[in-house]
Amino acid sequence: MAPETSAHPTLTPPQEDDGFDRLRLLRSRRVGPATFRRLIAEHGTAQAALVALPEVAKAAGVTDYRLCPEGVVAAELKAGRAAGARLIHDTEPAYPADLRQIDDRPPMLWCLGDVSLLTRPMVALVGARNASSLGTRMAKRLAADLAEAGYIVVSGLARGVDAAAHSAALDGGTIAVQAGGVDVIYPAENTELAHDIAKSGLRVSEMPMGLQPQARHFPARNRIIAGLARAVVVVEAAAKSGSLITARNALDMHRDVLAVPGHPFDARAAGCNMLIRDGAQLVRNAADIIETLGNPIAPELPLAPPPAAKPLREIAALHDQILSRLGPSPMAEDQLIRDLAVGSTQVAPALVDLELQGKIARQAGGLLARIA
Repeated sequence: MAPETSAHPTLTPPQEDDGFDRLRLLRSRRVGPATFRRLIAEHGTAQAALVALPEVAKAAGVTDYRLCPEGVVAAELKAGRAAGARLIHDTEPAYPADLRQIDDRPPMLWCLGDVSLLTRPMVALVGARNASSLGTRMAKRLAADLAEAGYIVVSGLARGVDAAAHSAALDGGTIAVQAGGVDVIYPAENTELAHDIAKSGLRVSEMPMGLQPQARHFPARNRIIAGLARAVVVVEAAAKSGSLITARNALDMHRDVLAVPGHPFDARAAGCNMLIRDGAQLVRNAADIIETLGNPIAPELPLAPPPAAKPLREIAALHDQILSRLGPSPMAEDQLIRDLAVGSTQVAPALVDLELQGKIARQAGGLLARIA
């Protein structure tokens, strides 16, 4: 086959018949994103590519090749309409510009919700499904602050870090990239969250409507997460995890990769610590991310001036005060704040720092204890 003539398609919305043919071509056996684009480049139109595809397959040694039945395509389009979803082609202006830059971009995306979010700058937050309470809180804080600053928060609708990030960013805008069909909610425990995202955010998928996600679909989902975002932030991740696949995808796409550090004894932090060791930027708060990427262009969301940074000497002094008042016996956080006579807005980030450093532990009921 002839090589693809351009990585960037002409931005012309497909006609209805051409859209049907393009979807049928993409859903045909052994046609992935790269093959789809090569066929279009070589034959000019999806209809011509469909006519040529059986002979192309025969030349490759596949003698019993059959195209995707028209009825299957018609059923998928009908299911999309019934769900209120929109199918966006990579030839349309609505297709996200950053995702269009990657070589294996999805030729089409099913979208359910506010499609205008695809034009906004995005940051991906990913992490462990079995996230710790500290990891979940960190994901919520980062997501809320990024959304307030004007970024759209992208994640994968999984339990743990993903769910925490989506829920915290709902008011500002969040996009969930799904491994199965955009109308299939997985895991079931995130059903309410998924409905909320469809109302005020956006759910997207490259998979056919109604497809139940399987293990092999998640790496493909992860590349879309990385492709949509200007940066990928890993909050918690084991040494071998899907979050690290997303981070590697981002590096291959020349996107920024950032990570929240964790205690060396916590396996859920091993992946993040490895990323930082290998050059990923360490993240303490959303300000670190925004400093790397710059303020997003979002005129409708005026940016508040960042809080004045406290001198390191003052931060260290507050850490010492907290540690001097904590011991092995748990103490209530509100009691600690009263004893310190310092505002809770100053104590809260200091407690997060000390937890990340492994110097204190948070227990049930809002209790804190010093780790020897």
